[in-house]
Amino acid sequence: MDIVLSLQNIAKSYGPVRALNGVSFDVPPGSVFGILGPNGSGKTTLLGIVMDVLKPNSGDFRWFGQPGSPAQRRKIGSLLETPNFYTYLSAVDNLKITQAISGRGTAADIDAVLKKVNLYDRRRYRFSSYSLGMKQRLAIAAALLGNPKVLVLDEPTNGLDPVGIAEIRQLIIELRDQGHTIIMASHLLDEVEKVCTHVAILKTGNLLTMGNVEEVLMDEDIVEMGTADIQALASFFRNEGHNVAVDEKANTLQVIFARGTARLDDINRHCFENGIVLNHLLLKKKRLEARFFELTNN
Repeated sequence: MDIVLSLQNIAKSYGPVRALNGVSFDVPPGSVFGILGPNGSGKTTLLGIVMDVLKPNSGDFRWFGQPGSPAQRRKIGSLLETPNFYTYLSAVDNLKITQAISGRGTAADIDAVLKKVNLYDRRRYRFSSYSLGMKQRLAIAAALLGNPKVLVLDEPTNGLDPVGIAEIRQLIIELRDQGHTIIMASHLLDEVEKVCTHVAILKTGNLLTMGNVEEVLMDEDIVEMGTADIQALASFFRNEGHNVAVDEKANTLQVIFARGTARLDDINRHCFENGIVLNHLLLKKKRLEARFFELTNN
């Protein structure tokens, strides 16, 4: 499988401040790759480096197996900051200006990108009449000029209301389904969990973990159980050395097992043989939010 973007030991300092400390990972094609981290973790610096806005102090990155170049750059659309659209112009006229300045794509591409971001029916409306979500979709349309294979987005839902966030989320899913690879930095963990296939988590310039979202979340097995006497069930598993959390309102219990060791049939049989009849048994996936805070608060 070809790699869209490969980073090898990227380091960047601003004077005494180490913004990135030997970050390495690969972005596979067709993925939505989320780069997560608290403020100051190095997300924006990393995107700036791979888009040739900033130069690393050391390390190397390659797009499609090749060093960065104008030819490679044309395969990548980016939204690193909000474009300066003219409020009194329509979407079409704003994109004509963007196309003329950037040299990416042709005038004929404008209708195509407006259709991709679901703004074609409003293409003649002034930018000032757009909602926040529509303005952000127009910014992504500008990044799509020239039909790049890859989109690099820095906080694409920042400042949006819930409706705008939902619009951008759906658009990212649609663009992925149309064959684009999307690399996005974000701090909205719930949104990332809904759209991303892969994730890298940064803290103070260090890469804490990366990989397929399912693999990152399933660092341990969480089994949810229910029975008539939930406290007796909790005592049973505590006595066996497991970490246990009781939800008295839901009358359920969560028990932590080492990753890949929770076999529901075996757990059910083990409980029954010890006089406990389960009425609920489920292998749960950890929320990205929980995994994120485990990693970044250590």
